[in-house]
Amino acid sequence: MDIYKYDVYRGPNIGVYTKTNDSFVFVPNGFADTKAKTLASYLKSEIVYASVANTRVLGIMMAINNSGMLLPSLCSQWEIDYLKKSTKLNVGILDTKHNALGNLIAANDKGGVVSPKMPNEAVKIIKDTLGIEVIQKKIAGYHQAGVMVCANNIGGIIHPETDEDDIKAISDVLKVKLEPATINGGIPYISSGILANNNSVVVGNMTNGPEIMMLTRAFTE
Repeated sequence: MDIYKYDVYRGPNIGVYTKTNDSFVFVPNGFADTKAKTLASYLKSEIVYASVANTRVLGIMMAINNSGMLLPSLCSQWEIDYLKKSTKLNVGILDTKHNALGNLIAANDKGGVVSPKMPNEAVKIIKDTLGIEVIQKKIAGYHQAGVMVCANNIGGIIHPETDEDDIKAISDVLKVKLEPATINGGIPYISSGILANNNSVVVGNMTNGPEIMMLTRAFTE
């Protein structure tokens, strides 16, 4: 699987501002067309310009797989309707006090791991919208599960301080092998600096050689 380096707003935190599945890459409204086209070519996905809750931090605010998309209730109806029309994905709205859904939910097409802070009714919407089974679990002591792991349907990476039992439990639900890793020169908060679909992987431009080697191992069948 090809791995590319990329930057957003001249910084390495590409996972904060963008989100992807196999069909679409979501970028903030006003993002440079040439940059967006480059990113879409890497991921072999169609560009969707969007805002979520009137912000450009799409990666933090939304969770997605190839079946569905989860959005916070802070979204305007216009944003929700636009994303439904643009993608034809299942769209679930989570009305909870925790709105940064991308930080709280990690999912591929096989399973997901969700913050223990999510209420039961939200977990049901997550399962139904994404079409997967999920577990609720802290990762490396943090409840922000979406920040700590990134996986496609081939493999994935996880916060390097995650213990072996938790790695196994999360690997089992995602049904892929997870490798402990960092991003962007030692950052353990994985999803801040990576986009991964089943076509390719894109990482922040500060990701170094040893990290690229870890990623290559993690995302190879």
